[in-house]
Amino acid sequence: MSWELGLFVAALAVVAIGCLLPSGWLPALPNDKLLHFGAFATLTVLATLNADSYVALGWWLLGLLAAGLLIEILQNLVPGRSFCWRDQAANAAGIGAAALCAPLLLHF
Repeated sequence: MSWELGLFVAALAVVAIGCLLPSGWLPALPNDKLLHFGAFATLTVLATLNADSYVALGWWLLGLLAAGLLIEILQNLVPGRSFCWRDQAANAAGIGAAALCAPLLLHF
């Protein structure tokens, strides 16, 4: 496994675990939408490191969108958590914003 893929998998695991912890285990969050945006923007940048073409990147991005949706669905099974379309919108916005910026960042 390449270091880029390993880093992506580790980051995805951290995001999934953080999103699926019971609400009583978490500190008060001032704006969780910013956390969703930032987490999925970061995952998008890491996905960009793993994509070898624009077609592959498109699949990575669709996979991230699906992963965000799956996490939101699974939150219904976690005490104190529930599905939220606004969280999924923040996930999608993070993916979209980073997808526009990631190719520029990779040239540095």
